[in-house]
Amino acid sequence: QVQLVESGGGLVQSGGSLRLSCAASGIGFNTFRVVFHMAWYRQAPGKQRELVARITSGGDTNYADSVKGRFTISRDNAKNTVYLQMNSLKPEDTAVYYCNGNGPAKEYWGQGTQVTVSS
Repeated sequence: QVQLVESGGGLVQSGGSLRLSCAASGIGFNTFRVVFHMAWYRQAPGKQRELVARITSGGDTNYADSVKGRFTISRDNAKNTVYLQMNSLKPEDTAVYYCNGNGPAKEYWGQGTQVTVSS
């Protein structure tokens, strides 16, 4: 069974950094490398879930304007893992962060990891 598991969330002060990880299991390494686009979403209390960053199977990236220049998405295809490096964190970054995997005709979600940024 395909599963995405996030880790690395926690409590950090404004201006601090965190690195989130998303490990994908139940997916062949070649399949992950060649056809899976990966993304990070977040959902703050009372707000809609929003796209934070995306990385294609080819390594192209895009970011929400609110995190551009502060966050970096990357992937390690040998580990079926996607990362989100978050620097210069702000209180408005507080949310549950979800890993998303988009494969052939299927979409997968992790359970989320809480990120809390104090002012």
